[in-house]
Amino acid sequence: MSEQERIQELRQLLNRYGYEYYVLDQPTVDDAEYDRLMQELIRLEDRHPELFDPLSPTQRVGGAVLEGFEKVAHARPMLSMGDVFSYDELRAWCQGIENAVGHVRYSVENKIDGLAMSLQYAGGRFVRAVTRGDGDVGEDVTENVKTIRSIPLEIPYDGDFEVRGEVYMPVASFERLNEKQMAAGKPLFANPRNAAAGSIRQLDSKIAASRNLDAFWYYVPDAEHYGFKTHGEALTWIAKLGFRTNPNNRMYDDVDDIIAWIDEMAEKRDSLPYAIDGMVLKVDDLELEEQLGYTVKTPKWEIAYKFPAEQAETTLENIILTVGRTGKITPNAVLTPVRLAGTQVAAATLHNEDMIKDKDIRIGDRVIVHKAGDIIPEVVRPVPEKRDGSQVPYVFPAVCPVCGSPLHRFEDEAAHYCLNTDCPARVVTSIAHFASRNAMDIEGLGEKRVEQFHRQGWLNSVDEIYHLKDRKDEILSLEKFGAKSYDNLVRAIENSKENSLERLLFGLGIRQVGEKAADVLAHTFDTMDNLMAATYDDLCAVPDVGAITAEAIALFFHDEKNRELIEHLKEAGVNMTCHKTEVKESMFTGKTCVLTGTLSQYSRKEAEAILTGLGANVTGSVSKKTDYVIYGAEAGSKLTKAQELGVTTMTEEEFLNAIRQA
Repeated sequence: MSEQERIQELRQLLNRYGYEYYVLDQPTVDDAEYDRLMQELIRLEDRHPELFDPLSPTQRVGGAVLEGFEKVAHARPMLSMGDVFSYDELRAWCQGIENAVGHVRYSVENKIDGLAMSLQYAGGRFVRAVTRGDGDVGEDVTENVKTIRSIPLEIPYDGDFEVRGEVYMPVASFERLNEKQMAAGKPLFANPRNAAAGSIRQLDSKIAASRNLDAFWYYVPDAEHYGFKTHGEALTWIAKLGFRTNPNNRMYDDVDDIIAWIDEMAEKRDSLPYAIDGMVLKVDDLELEEQLGYTVKTPKWEIAYKFPAEQAETTLENIILTVGRTGKITPNAVLTPVRLAGTQVAAATLHNEDMIKDKDIRIGDRVIVHKAGDIIPEVVRPVPEKRDGSQVPYVFPAVCPVCGSPLHRFEDEAAHYCLNTDCPARVVTSIAHFASRNAMDIEGLGEKRVEQFHRQGWLNSVDEIYHLKDRKDEILSLEKFGAKSYDNLVRAIENSKENSLERLLFGLGIRQVGEKAADVLAHTFDTMDNLMAATYDDLCAVPDVGAITAEAIALFFHDEKNRELIEHLKEAGVNMTCHKTEVKESMFTGKTCVLTGTLSQYSRKEAEAILTGLGANVTGSVSKKTDYVIYGAEAGSKLTKAQELGVTTMTEEEFLNAIRQA
């Protein structure tokens, strides 16, 4: 046998042994034999670089270092699911399905707490992995997903093929990762889902490989194309192709049986090697799925039942404060680690001083904790009957724990704030917020990069972003920062100068000013100078800007440091005006409109932009103050509510005629 033939033989053997070990959990060779064959393959591939194959088992260890993730449009949207939170709601959903299409069989599956993913194959070979993203466009994370050893790199199907599922971090891997984070003095991951998402978005695929991720696959888009009539048939087929499917899937046609299975899984969830936060019901018959269709955001033929928040008792050892980008002080409980919803919990939010006082939470208390939405640990209440006298009421500090500046509590607000804009804790988060997608949209300047530049002394305030181009040689000297990354970053920074005023206002992180308020302020005052000159009364007169927000804006621009910051941004060439579109007079001018259902001619955002350009105020909910509800296919409860309230409704055809006339 030639060395070339031996390479092919070893690749086939290792792929088979990997499938038996990682997918079937039925290894046929021991670890030592597997490692011996892997080392032999590595040596042979080193001698024959001309036979390199990116799908070789030796390439699973990672090594590619990317400069960013390419955006990829999904051939079919990756929609999220609707939720129910009680058995009454679940029964009502099932009844609605059966009222629409008759008696059905449901597939009942674990709801894996991970990261939704699409895998694409061509000619039997793995070509791409794409995250869900916003449902329409995701990110190409192929190099990182390729390191997941249970995913087949080759399948026995020659055509183009896509399968969707969930990448997750096993509980054991999560606990090992947090042990390493703690030993290194780094922040702990809140839960396996966050850890999995963070691992998949690492630019260095070796890091992703070291995290020991795994995946389950549960959906074949266009399954009818492959000749299947049911979802269950599609699952059986992908398992035969080599994909790992969840063993806890069941088929039921009676809601009582479904609830019994959910109860059983709820009892077992803590013993599972992966985290689940509920169960998913899917109509099994693909033809009935097609009949039921979709809303704008979710399929009508599937639903997620979310488990109630699990509770546990532990000891509150200490209370520590963190400082956010706006200077907001958040108290956090340091807990004796306790297992909760499948993970170890050692900290929980306490929100503010009032919550601590109202619940009478004391250091040393035994406390009940749960995870809000199975994600964020919270202290529910203390257990006062277990106090021994050593617990004392907590006294909220008067100064910032980081910079020592006096804390300020605004009237009618529960939170305390550090108002020192030079507070080190505020600098990194405020700069990263300024550069974030919904603010100035400077791609490549996330929090880790900002922190790196801040450590170098290059970024201490947002205006210094616009001088990074003067540090080319220094930036290029950083590890893993290439010329392409530098050029992309500088281009993104330069492009951000042209943003409309509302993005800048949101990016500045003014207390109480979110995206909506920033947009209203920009369109009301037109320029930054006009806004800076506005009085408290002027601000209070603006729609959607109340007294608290007006006070926050006035205080921000009264601060000389902030006024200097605006001047520095002006000098750097940052736009200070609102890019207004010309509003045409029409039947929609001054009217409140709501869009619902799926329009065939325009996307939701396009229709909103048209209406805004015609002077309408587009909102998301229907009330007596709504003037028009414009509806497309599969319109739901908003249309029903409009009809109940007597609000004028408009079909898509009527809407198209109206805008043509305008």
